[in-house]
Amino acid sequence: MMQFSTLGRLAATAIVVAGLGAGSAHADDPSPEHIKAARATIAAVGATVNFDTILPTIAGQIKQQLIQATPNFEAVITDIVDTKAIEIAARRADLEQEAAKVYAASFTQEELSAITAFYTSPAGMKLLENGPIAQRELAKAADIWATGISRDLSKAATDAINAKLAAEDSTAAPQQ
Repeated sequence: MMQFSTLGRLAATAIVVAGLGAGSAHADDPSPEHIKAARATIAAVGATVNFDTILPTIAGQIKQQLIQATPNFEAVITDIVDTKAIEIAARRADLEQEAAKVYAASFTQEELSAITAFYTSPAGMKLLENGPIAQRELAKAADIWATGISRDLSKAATDAINAKLAAEDSTAAPQQ
């Protein structure tokens, strides 16, 4: 399970990075006000929260690799990688800036303001909080519905095929 969530985070990072490339193709840089609106939207929707685990995940992977290679130095490796990770953590702001550019390239300043207004409203906050639960429950309902549809379609088709074949057999039977 841990590996799937890590892969999901890395995939999300790849999507953001790909978006950065697409966003940089624009000739006009967004205004400071547009970036500010994008940052507000990002904060309101929690767009970059999932990226908080990138550095700790990478640090953990590096520690694991180095410890496997030289297990006698586990304490030293752990201490140094943790220290260096803390030093690099300041670069998280770069990701926030790039995310703001992606959002600014994707939405107008007015759209960002409207999105932020909604997601900071009680209804928007409730959607953020309960949306994943509702989606999970909806997926369960869709699975149950699909099972019923499959059962009913299979039965209806089988009954119709059997009736048609029976009708053809009765018309093809020799007359006495």
